[in-house]
Amino acid sequence: MRSRRRLAASLVVVLALGLAACAPAMPESVVPKTKITVGWTGTLTSTNAAVSGTSGNTDVAAVVRARFGDVVDGAFVPDASFGTVKIVSKDPFVVRYDLAQPAWSDSIPLDAADLLLGWAGASGWFGKDAADAQASETPVPRVDEFARSIDVTFPHPTIGWQTAVTVPVPAHVVGERAFGLDDAMEAKQAVITAIHDRDESALKKIAKAWNKGFDLPKKGSIPADTLLSSGPFVVDGVESAQAGQSVTLVPNAAYRGTPTPKVARIELVPRGDEPVADAGGRLDIVQVAPDAANRKPIHELERKDFTAEPTDDGTMWAMMLNPRGVFSTPQARIAFMHATSANAMAQRGGGQWGNAFAGTTSMTTAPDSEAYAVVNEDSGFTASLGTPGDEPALQRSGAGVADGARVCVLYDRASEFARGAFASLRETALEAGWNAVDCGADGMKAALQKRQWDAVITRVPIPQTPDQIAAQWGSQGAESITGNGDEHRDELIAQLSQTVDVYQAREIRAQIEASIVRAAVALPIAVNPRVTIVERGVGAVKARNGAGASLMWGAATWTVAPS
Repeated sequence: MRSRRRLAASLVVVLALGLAACAPAMPESVVPKTKITVGWTGTLTSTNAAVSGTSGNTDVAAVVRARFGDVVDGAFVPDASFGTVKIVSKDPFVVRYDLAQPAWSDSIPLDAADLLLGWAGASGWFGKDAADAQASETPVPRVDEFARSIDVTFPHPTIGWQTAVTVPVPAHVVGERAFGLDDAMEAKQAVITAIHDRDESALKKIAKAWNKGFDLPKKGSIPADTLLSSGPFVVDGVESAQAGQSVTLVPNAAYRGTPTPKVARIELVPRGDEPVADAGGRLDIVQVAPDAANRKPIHELERKDFTAEPTDDGTMWAMMLNPRGVFSTPQARIAFMHATSANAMAQRGGGQWGNAFAGTTSMTTAPDSEAYAVVNEDSGFTASLGTPGDEPALQRSGAGVADGARVCVLYDRASEFARGAFASLRETALEAGWNAVDCGADGMKAALQKRQWDAVITRVPIPQTPDQIAAQWGSQGAESITGNGDEHRDELIAQLSQTVDVYQAREIRAQIEASIVRAAVALPIAVNPRVTIVERGVGAVKARNGAGASLMWGAATWTVAPS
């Protein structure tokens, strides 16, 4: 089966399943002949997103891979139709991953072999340090084949225990390819035995199938077992052309989870250069970054009953200070922050989209997360950095900084938001006796590394995990911008990584945030938005916040009136 849309190109490579003749009946929830076209910028290169987690691969995985649940706005939301995850022992820390009755689209059940293979992949058994991972003293999970579950013993409690085991690929396909077997159950058992026995020779064969076996061929037909699905949809066809790649998704008739699809066909097509203009015509759904050029046309679509919902893209704008030179003391840094206005920078930078740039007071927690209120209340930000004094000029003087002190402000000249935010900063800082000098650059990465700036207005990822917090705010953080380190903060981050109680985790996050506030090296400005445009008549499209929040995750709930 091929998508209805022919891409204009001199050469089109069509990769398709061609299983229509033997395809089972659609789920009863599907409305026949319905279709939704989504503009995307991705490319499907592999159906093992655990190995190749590109945006295109994760977009497709969101609808062709079932899982124990998703992390939504920082909280784990379970999917009981796939199975359950529970702690069965606190010392040692043991977690049971127990499947319900999911099946692959070829009707082979998911079972303990799939879970065990997913555990091994996540534990590094098939990566560049595979030998060390396989030789570690970490026990192989206990397998209950009858109950379709595994018990995983972790070396210590881990905050990510609910999502630590997934099923990226079918174990029976890996076993068949690795060992040349034809029987699915025999192939599953071969995978279990190889992992349980830590059989080096067999594991090398599994690793080859795991790492390369689910890559899509550059030409020719795609092997059917490469596109097996455990989720609500299955890939039915792939077209590649100069304009980009299109992927056709149809309901998975073997899917036993909830909810089941309502739409008979979803087509992911190249977004193109004018996605807003194509909304309502070529495209039913598309996500765009808001800018001055698209505000008016998007507003016109809203007047015609299209929806345009802003969510954050998992990044935030912040002003960081270099704790050297003019900002060598906390008093000087606080005085400068009190001479600025995060809200004014957000509004000036956002322009007509100013209200879409939601304010934030945290460098470590997203505003829509359940932890944000506790972090905001306990970090001390509002009292210390978020409430400017009545006389910012006197505060500057009291910090020992002379009137007209030069502050070299780095920002990305190519960014509409950064240019506007700097203009606002320069004006407000001048009133307090600071001379904010334009040190804008075209290459931000190189300019940041030179550290010839005093302040920088930049966009940074909102950290979701302890590892991500450590990368930005740990003493040895590879992504640290300010270079500010704190041994106590390092201890808190390590403690957070081993905290399984969600309420205790919020308290620790607040303490981590408080240490950043005390250092006075960062002023959060606003989260960075993206806008999801949805054609009228298309329903239940709910975009999520965050960098990894694929729009496709909710595709099973989408509805559309029959054409």
